[in-house]
Amino acid sequence: MAEIIQRDGTWAFDGTTVRITPGLHRSVPLFRQTYGEIAVPLEAVASIVFEPERKRGRLRIRLREGADPLLQATGGRLPDTADPYRLVVDVDRAGVAEYVAEEIRHALLLDQIPTEPTKAYLLPGPPVPVSVRSSDGMVSFDGTQVRIDWSDTSDRVKRATGPRIINVGDLVQVEWLPNSGYEDGFLRFVTRETVFSKLPAEKDPYALDLWGSARRDLLTALVATAVTARLPHPSTRTGVDHADRPRLAASVPPPADHHDVLLRRLRELGELHRDGVLTDEEFAMTKAVVLRGF
Repeated sequence: MAEIIQRDGTWAFDGTTVRITPGLHRSVPLFRQTYGEIAVPLEAVASIVFEPERKRGRLRIRLREGADPLLQATGGRLPDTADPYRLVVDVDRAGVAEYVAEEIRHALLLDQIPTEPTKAYLLPGPPVPVSVRSSDGMVSFDGTQVRIDWSDTSDRVKRATGPRIINVGDLVQVEWLPNSGYEDGFLRFVTRETVFSKLPAEKDPYALDLWGSARRDLLTALVATAVTARLPHPSTRTGVDHADRPRLAASVPPPADHHDVLLRRLRELGELHRDGVLTDEEFAMTKAVVLRGF
């Protein structure tokens, strides 16, 4: 057993699994404490490195591409301090960190673990059900459905449409961008019908606009990861869309369906306008955005 215990957390390697447990100190980000313990199978590891520094070092694990739904959902956008595969090491424990890294490297070599992308997720992601309250509302996922309940500060259009319920089978992908504290983020659920919609997150009834507490809004990555873990694996995806994002081969509706989808979206907007939910200006702006998207 190779183990290192630090204020930032504990890493233990038993020859087959790296068990990562976040520390309980207040300096440990809320996201890592909420995500909890992660059991990383050796076959999911691509490499490990210890980066010594003057006052403290960093122990980092790099996972194989496609092995972890968390990395897939967040796309490398997690703040460095919230990265669960990074451990801050005190300078007097550098030798222990080097030993742990060497033990894992030796096991990778001995077991001849490949470094190429995986064809299935090797980590399960967070357990369900999972719910997170963000600045734009509450988002929940029970393993089969996503539900969004809007907050009092959400856009009028969102609140007028009521709670949004999305079956996981209708989803194409999940898009997530964290709230940096300087720029808003979003959590968007892309379905076959909304894949061409380019509504801004604050107006999109399939997206949460993340503009409040960056620390709290970061937890939406839990839901993004739980949903991503239940979508087709990236190895089944082909091609890249016009925004340079990977997409499912079957994600885009056939051309014959585009017209029906467009009419349905415009009909919904028209009803909101007639009911007085959208002003003339809001209706014209939102309609223009939808038409551009198609």
